[in-house]
Amino acid sequence: MDVWPLGSSLALVVCGFVVGSLVAATGVGAGSLTTPLLVVGFGVHPAVAVGTDLLFAATTKLVAAGWHHKLGNVNARVLGGLALGSLPAAVATLAALGYFAIDTHMLAGVIRNVLAVILLITVAAILARPVFAGPNGPDGPQGAARLWHLAAVGIVLGVVVALTSIGAGAIGVVALAVVAPALSARRIVGTDIAHAIPLTIVCGAGHFMLGNTNFQVLAMLLAGSIPGVMFGSRLSLRLPDKVLRGVLAAVLALAAVLLLLK
Repeated sequence: MDVWPLGSSLALVVCGFVVGSLVAATGVGAGSLTTPLLVVGFGVHPAVAVGTDLLFAATTKLVAAGWHHKLGNVNARVLGGLALGSLPAAVATLAALGYFAIDTHMLAGVIRNVLAVILLITVAAILARPVFAGPNGPDGPQGAARLWHLAAVGIVLGVVVALTSIGAGAIGVVALAVVAPALSARRIVGTDIAHAIPLTIVCGAGHFMLGNTNFQVLAMLLAGSIPGVMFGSRLSLRLPDKVLRGVLAAVLALAAVLLLLK
């Protein structure tokens, strides 16, 4: 394993802090930000960046999900429906990556392009989130979210997250707001974060078995993200949500452009 220079190590810790703050404040940001930053800013191979970020996202969102669970913001039925589709889809995608002999250089280019496209979709999802989530009030009938709708959303998320580590946050929130409009906004966010945990753990474990994990990078990211989650939780109470969304969307758009130009 390569030894990172001190400057790069400190930069990774700062990166973890920023991402952790955004996850706690907005519910999204872990995969969307960390993977392109590792690829563009630190020269990490795209496949290794995806695998490392998945374990980073799982740990960071575990902290955030614990808070949402205490507040009663996790809907078990919706969570189960999403997992019904996402976990098998993620396992199948990872199995395909491991079974077929794929040129790693070619795969790196493909992942970079897919990341850029998903990032732009994520930007649109973040900006559109208030349109879908804004009118929601108290939870409506549980039957409003059909199981097959949830499973279909889960399948898409499972494939995308397994390939890119992006999608479990912002895209998941908007998709849930569409297929489960009876859920209140706080439960959409809380359930989406909770669903991201088993999905990122499964995908992260798969990439670990494929050799796509750098634990030194992971440790430095977590060193910054844990205090970042605490800071972001407090920050979210002070700053307007539209300000945080705007900042996150701008950063993700910039990351997408950098990936396309790399």
